[in-house]
Amino acid sequence: MKKPSLECCLTPSLSELTDFKNKNVVVIDVFRATSTISAILNNGADAVIPVKDLEDCKKISGENILYAAERNGQKPPGFEFGNSPFDYPENIVNGKTVVLTTTNGTKAVEISKKNAKNIITGSFTNFSTVVKWLSNNKSDTILFCAGWKGQFSLEDTLFAGAVAEKLQTDFILEGDSITGAKSMYTEAKKVGLLDYAKQAAHFKRLQHLGIQRDMEHCLTFDIYNVLPIYTDGKLIASETGF
Repeated sequence: MKKPSLECCLTPSLSELTDFKNKNVVVIDVFRATSTISAILNNGADAVIPVKDLEDCKKISGENILYAAERNGQKPPGFEFGNSPFDYPENIVNGKTVVLTTTNGTKAVEISKKNAKNIITGSFTNFSTVVKWLSNNKSDTILFCAGWKGQFSLEDTLFAGAVAEKLQTDFILEGDSITGAKSMYTEAKKVGLLDYAKQAAHFKRLQHLGIQRDMEHCLTFDIYNVLPIYTDGKLIASETGF
């Protein structure tokens, strides 16, 4: 029986050259959307509704809704919540739905939903649940790096490489992008993930905003035992399959 393929789309700019049809897609935005989504759902939120634009965010109404946004690493005016995992303790989000728009991550979900078979979100903070879900739901898979405004990002590629290393016996690594990501992760392990990621432009960008604690959190393996999966326009915590 032929093994399924594991590919990496390194940036949204390359998404038009990538065939998402009927494939599992892992949306990756380590700094910070997919790390924050895991935190929100882990802490008891009913769902996260990802939206592309600021204008769309508050068009969604209903009970127990929190509105959250981030642009260029910062919380825009008029929003109470931003894109930090620490913005969403259990006493704030338990039983709530968070409508979230970010610079990169939620836009990657928007791209994926057109043709993907399933969409999950991943970061180092929920690494093992992502790997286990992919192992239990073997199908051709794309690791989709959200990047930064369409450009390559080091941290997202490192996560893709970590997944590739873990799953290389169960999947066929398809293409140079996934091979390169795995090689990069191998190099990062030699010096430590945090020290390697400090080279990243987005690490430096967020560091200038005084939120290094967020990056250290986002680069920590398996803080959360949660698997966000996209269903009916929402990301919810999967109860099966991992």
